[in-house]
Amino acid sequence: MTIDVEDYFQVSAFEQRFDRSTWDQQECRVERNLETILALLERHGIKATFFTLGWIAERYPGIVRSLVEAGHELACHSYWHKRASGQGRDEFVEEVIDTKKLLEDIGGTPVIGYRAPSYSIGAGNLWAHEALMQAGYRYSSSIYPISHDHYGMPSAPRFAYHPIEDSDFLEIPITTSYIFNRRLPAGGGGYFRFFPYAFSRALLRKVNNLEQQPGIFYFHPWEIDPGQPRQQDISLKTRFRHYLNLNHTENRLNRLFADFQWGRMDQIFLSSARL
Repeated sequence: MTIDVEDYFQVSAFEQRFDRSTWDQQECRVERNLETILALLERHGIKATFFTLGWIAERYPGIVRSLVEAGHELACHSYWHKRASGQGRDEFVEEVIDTKKLLEDIGGTPVIGYRAPSYSIGAGNLWAHEALMQAGYRYSSSIYPISHDHYGMPSAPRFAYHPIEDSDFLEIPITTSYIFNRRLPAGGGGYFRFFPYAFSRALLRKVNNLEQQPGIFYFHPWEIDPGQPRQQDISLKTRFRHYLNLNHTENRLNRLFADFQWGRMDQIFLSSARL
């Protein structure tokens, strides 16, 4: 179970609407939403991985310490939520090193996992894996092996693999499944809000039961927050993707948490002999 810790105004779809220089002027709702998520996870006895923006951690260190104290894994989601595919190697390396140190200083725990904003590691920047390994990360969960207009690498393996020869570094893709030979997303985000819950559950069960693989699920704190400020003058596609079924997400997560066994990324993938 993974949570991408960012607020509604930091999503890639709103990049042109909320310049990063204005972020401090926005109504930030991530802290209260994370408190709700932590309570929900505790109620179900689940430990999760929180891929956290450095920008959020720096402004809300208390909630970062709270999730670490509760036994969850603290991982990196970049500092500014800039797509890795839009950065040169030097800029990328500097950001992942600096943000790792920032998170470790705040959380008081090693940070060994990374997730690129908008799953922006793909065929054009696979060098990012080596850069992450050299920066001290042990795994990435930055590839979604589907076709999408903003991200995706359909040619990538569907399950955890070693992207660097002769290394233990892991790439752990978001979960996909098949229906009638068509690959479908099964790992959360907007798809979880779009598909009926029973359909999402069936895809994950197929991965668990038939393929004997763990499922990687993700969501964002803003997805349980139907009261967030509504943005006007945005495209119909963006409006649909961002606001669809926000009022149902928390209830669906309750069902998902009860229907499957969940754990932290590091404990599932780095403490086993699966690979």
